[in-house]
Amino acid sequence: MPSAPVVLETIAAVRGAVAAARAAGRTIALVPTMGALHDGHLAHVTRVRAADPGAFVVVSVFVNPLQFGAGEDFERYPRTLDDDAAKLATVGADAIFAPSVAEMYPDGGALVRVSAGAVGGTFEGAARPGHFDGALTVVAKLLHIVGPDVATFGRKDAQQLWLVSRMVRDLDFPVRIEEIEIVREPDGLAMSSRNRYLSTTERAAALALSRSLAAAEAQAGAGAGAVLAATQAVLAAEPGVEPGYVAVVDASTFTPAPEGFRGPVIALVAARVGATRLIDNARFRLG
Repeated sequence: MPSAPVVLETIAAVRGAVAAARAAGRTIALVPTMGALHDGHLAHVTRVRAADPGAFVVVSVFVNPLQFGAGEDFERYPRTLDDDAAKLATVGADAIFAPSVAEMYPDGGALVRVSAGAVGGTFEGAARPGHFDGALTVVAKLLHIVGPDVATFGRKDAQQLWLVSRMVRDLDFPVRIEEIEIVREPDGLAMSSRNRYLSTTERAAALALSRSLAAAEAQAGAGAGAVLAATQAVLAAEPGVEPGYVAVVDASTFTPAPEGFRGPVIALVAARVGATRLIDNARFRLG
């Protein structure tokens, strides 16, 4: 049985633990999270462990205020550190970096922030202005604090994954980004910390997101327009779902795929189910 991960609350403590692990010849892996962990998060640790059993795995648990806008759920976002630690013990995480907001932002906020650029203002960025600037800023801080050899990010947050990968490339961070596939419930619902907000009726309605993406992929041979129409039709048929954006983007540029495009794409969907905002996506080839 793996031992419980050590909980580190300061930057100095996590740097000291990482330095000791590196001196022992271990590679360093970082799994950034906001806590309220589920099997999707645990899959990151399992993936790292399978690839490198001797790695020193640090899981950050930090609800980052910079990526929440006015009226969003920062205050009610679940904080479940004890439960998170128990779950991480089952998959062999070595350390949890769980800093306070004051530890991460001792001056009350970050005056200098990373800009997510034009892509950061589209889709999720248009619905949540400033969200990706805040997300990239805290990821940059975590990469700087921990100094990992590899960091894992999930494909469920497709736009964030694309932007983090681009930041790492543009700013020459010495880290490899490992992409982790979406982990789904048996009925197809993408695992999310926000799923706990759904009532039984709302959860059933939320399955329209994954159904819409299956319908989208079934139209991959017919082009971008057909993919969008199929996605929208499924969402419109579910009365419990209020659609947000639906898009098909070129996987390499994260910009809308034009009609006639052939190649890898990501179909994106966002919707509100009751008071809860959910996102999902699917990757396939057009043409």
